[in-house]
Amino acid sequence: MGRGTKRKAAKKGQVEKHEDEKREEEKQEEPKRRAKRVKASKPEYFPDQRNLEDLWKEVFPVGTEWDQLDTVYQFNWNFSNLENAFEEGGDLHGKRVYLFGCTEPQMVPFKDEQKIVWIPVVVAVESPFPPSDKIGIKSIQREHEEIIPMKNMKMDWVPYIPLENRDSQVERLKSEIFILRCTQRRAAVKQLKEERKKKFEYCLPYFYQPLKEDEIEQSTVVSILYPVDPMPPVVCDFDWEFDEVEEFTDKLIEEEALSADQKDAFKDFLKEKVREAKKANREAREARKKALEEMSEATKAAFENMKFYKFYPVSSPDTPDVSHVKAPFINRYYGKAHKIL
Repeated sequence: MGRGTKRKAAKKGQVEKHEDEKREEEKQEEPKRRAKRVKASKPEYFPDQRNLEDLWKEVFPVGTEWDQLDTVYQFNWNFSNLENAFEEGGDLHGKRVYLFGCTEPQMVPFKDEQKIVWIPVVVAVESPFPPSDKIGIKSIQREHEEIIPMKNMKMDWVPYIPLENRDSQVERLKSEIFILRCTQRRAAVKQLKEERKKKFEYCLPYFYQPLKEDEIEQSTVVSILYPVDPMPPVVCDFDWEFDEVEEFTDKLIEEEALSADQKDAFKDFLKEKVREAKKANREAREARKKALEEMSEATKAAFENMKFYKFYPVSSPDTPDVSHVKAPFINRYYGKAHKIL
């Protein structure tokens, strides 16, 4: 072997040795690099769900139009005030409570503009028994008010199970939180007749307070819807305490709301409606009097101590500010809340 060949072989051996040493170093450094990569990656963070976080969503928003439900839930509303009310020191802690929902369309500010928003509201009734098993159905378009069983509208009071207890056997749990739920499936609403569909939208949670005389019973006003074919119906309110039939009818004719040839028929119609209203008021007073006579002292005490709480969403960066539209009025049956939160 010549000198040139020997030098080439020696050089080749040095290169191979250098490459072997380099591979060995890389092999030793690999675990360190992997360790650095593992150390550098941050664990994915999932916030824990609060125990009553979905309570407001579980409560059915009674009377809300079906096609507006999605707009109610488009915001991640914060009802931490409702959740906190059940904690120690809260208004509802350790109490039996019945919850129902509703919505209040309001013009409110959001992201530098004013917009109409369907605001979800939760009403809590502090009571040892369900405040009512009835639903009221009333609208401007409906001449008569209906008071019917909740179950006719697929509604009922059901126990609310907090998130931490969802894996437990429900029958073994003693719940003190009950919610008004509706089992009508939204997917099946399109198959409902229009009158049935509208009934859901005119529903109001019903409440009757036997210890307090109802303002409706004291009213001397009767709403009139007098059909006149082919003209529009005569729509008006008649107060039998202050209005006189003859004078009232003549004024309608003068305003061309009623034709002169309809005068006698309208007067008869008006008098009949007044008789019906007076009879209804009288029967309601008698029914309340009888109910009071038959009521136990414990039930009377429960009605006396019953309280209504009205919860609005708490302000947050992701939701419209509703702080300036809060109102104590619940509905025509419940009247005003004892406390707004």
